Amino acid sequence: AMMIQVCIGSSCHVKGSYEVKTIFENLIRENQLEEQITLRPAFCLGNCGEGVSVKIDGEPISGVTTENAADIFRQYVLKG
Repeated sequence: AMMIQVCIGSSCHVKGSYEVKTIFENLIRENQLEEQITLRPAFCLGNCGEGVSVKIDGEPISGVTTENAADIFRQYVLKG
């Protein structure tokens, strides 16, 4: 199964990690991927600079925002 981790550390929390996590949850549901994807909160993933830190299958992605979360999901999870 694919693993998506969303940082919920204080820095990312302030930048909207809860909303990003909710967007991912909705996209997983909409695409019927509940069986294939585990979505987990994570503590600091080490990229606090720019937006929310996310790891998708171990690949760190920083700078995730509510504006680009759906695009990132499409790019990394749906592969296009």
